[in-house]
Amino acid sequence: MKYISLLAGAALSLAPMAGQAQEFSLAYWMGPNHPMNAAVFTPFAENLAEISGGELTVELFPGGALNGSPPAQYGIMLDGVADIVFAIPGYTGDVFPVTGVITYPGICETATECTDSLWRARDMIEQEYNAVLLGLWGNNPPVLITRDAPVRTLEDLEGLIVRVTSTQDVAFAEALGASGVTQPVNVINQNLTNGVVDAIAIGPSAIGSFNLQEPGNYITTYFPGSGSAFVLLMNRDVYDDLTEEQQGWIDAAADRSLSDAGGAFYDRAAARGLEIAREAGVEIIDLTPEERARWDAAMAPLIEELRAVEMGGTTAGAVMDIMSGE
Repeated sequence: MKYISLLAGAALSLAPMAGQAQEFSLAYWMGPNHPMNAAVFTPFAENLAEISGGELTVELFPGGALNGSPPAQYGIMLDGVADIVFAIPGYTGDVFPVTGVITYPGICETATECTDSLWRARDMIEQEYNAVLLGLWGNNPPVLITRDAPVRTLEDLEGLIVRVTSTQDVAFAEALGASGVTQPVNVINQNLTNGVVDAIAIGPSAIGSFNLQEPGNYITTYFPGSGSAFVLLMNRDVYDDLTEEQQGWIDAAADRSLSDAGGAFYDRAAARGLEIAREAGVEIIDLTPEERARWDAAMAPLIEELRAVEMGGTTAGAVMDIMSGE
């Protein structure tokens, strides 16, 4: 009887208890002044503390304090280094192919639209992660930033080394005659400056966040693709160890409005990024409708090929249609 009582006491000590304060770590590699902190991370922490009456709190770890490698964010969450992480799935696109479909051309034209597109496919996307999906939002379709030469025609892309966000995007660059390489966003300013890459394909919001107007002299405002995906993930074991009430608080603090705030931020930041570039004297190049049609025509065979790719128990084309609302 004494042994049973001891076991029961031990079990109670390990179980989550109402009124027991808990603090979660949230890791991101950008600095604390990055706008995404103000748009998503801090609001989530504040909402959770308010909803839970201070029982559940979040400590933010910015600037790579827990991990300085953006592609490793998902891994440190799985390993328990951080309870919650901000991650860009495109950095390991082969692991998250359904999420990566959001980058395919023609799905969305603004960050708000891309966020809506991702949420249409949210149930399918969540199955790719061994984690609780707290936030899911998108940014704007990419622009092309170059240092040495402007890109006005399809021929101007021939042979260029273009940094792209997701592994899926490599094929887009190659279909246009360029070479695509994936690189984390925190190295692209230096790599364009040093000539490691000839061009950067990225959402215009990154211009201001990473000072891309400094190495860039030209911006072509169209490059085939839609938005990139961003996620806020929580370690599933940590979440499952909470009481049902505490899980409800987490869910309420991370409702759809949190993701919408991320998308809205990127729309504002995209407009501001192009404004920063103009003020810095960067030449802004808008393709003519005829030239844009040439780029789209060059992409068309690849898009048809990609639509047939099987993923997540369906095809990329089916995911595209869901994201597009068709």
